[in-house]
Amino acid sequence: MDKLILKGIRFHGYHGVPEAERQVGGSYEIDAILGCALKNSGSTDALADTIDYAEVVARIVEIGTQHSFQLIEALAEKIATVILEQFPVDEVRLTVKKLNPPIEQPINYFAVEIFRNA
Repeated sequence: MDKLILKGIRFHGYHGVPEAERQVGGSYEIDAILGCALKNSGSTDALADTIDYAEVVARIVEIGTQHSFQLIEALAEKIATVILEQFPVDEVRLTVKKLNPPIEQPINYFAVEIFRNA
């Protein structure tokens, strides 16, 4: 299966279990791999025959910034569902990273990875 790969989509979102974390927000980064047929667009060289990745990025950022979830698992599930419903993809793999999570031991990020198909 062909794939479109989007790495390092960043935004400031309002997610977390403590209410204070959802009010202040934090930094998030998403990697998305979309499984879809690219042979036709490779032959025609026409944007109309492929997935406009700028639109996918816009939807991801919109969900990440306009919704609030306690768990990044729920954020990942919402993004995957919307991508599968709104774009001609057969499958989606997402890595959702919460950068610099507010825990005592400093770590670069906490992440979840999910795979969903149509």
